[in-house]
Amino acid sequence: MIPELHSTTEQKMHKSLESLRSDLGKIRTGRAHTGILDHVQVDYYGSQVPITQVANVTLIDSRTIGVQPWEKPMIAKVEKAIRDADLGLNPATQGDLIRVPTPTLTEERRRDLIKIVKHEGENAKVAIRNLRRDANTQLKEALKKKDVAEDEERRAQDDVQKLTDRYISEVDRLLADKERDLMAI
Repeated sequence: MIPELHSTTEQKMHKSLESLRSDLGKIRTGRAHTGILDHVQVDYYGSQVPITQVANVTLIDSRTIGVQPWEKPMIAKVEKAIRDADLGLNPATQGDLIRVPTPTLTEERRRDLIKIVKHEGENAKVAIRNLRRDANTQLKEALKKKDVAEDEERRAQDDVQKLTDRYISEVDRLLADKERDLMAI
C-alpha cells in the first residue's frame, strides 16, 4: 500500500511540474522560440487545427520565427491566425514564408511577466503541497484501520515530505531560470 501511494503521489507531483513547465514555456521572453505558436489554431477547411499540422515552424534567428505553410492557400489563414492569437506578434509574409519577429520587451513588461511567473510557480507549489496533504491523510486513515504500523506510517510521511521538498526546489529552480531569461536583454 505504501509503495503504491508513494508512486502515485510522485506521478501527480511530476504532472504538476510538467504543467508548470508548459505554462512557463508560453510566457515569452525577448528571444524567439517556436513554442510560442503551439496553441495557435488555424482554420483548415472548416476545422480548427494546431499551426504545426498545416505548416513547418522553425527559428530563422534568435528574434525571428519562420512559418512555412505546406499549402499555398493556407498562407493568409496562418498569418491571420498568428495575428489574432493575441500574442503581440505581427507576422509578415515574404513569398511562401511567414516571418514572425518577436519584439523586445520593455522593462515594465518584463516586471509584469515576472509577477505572472511567480504566480504560476506559487500555484504549482500549492498543488504539490495539496498532494502531500492527500498522501498524509491516506496514511493516517491506513493507520486507523491498522493496515500499517505506526513506524511505517511515520517513515512514509517522511518520504512524502522529502518528495515534496524535491519538487518544490525544482519549481524554485524553474522560476529562477525563467526570471533570468526574462531579465536578460
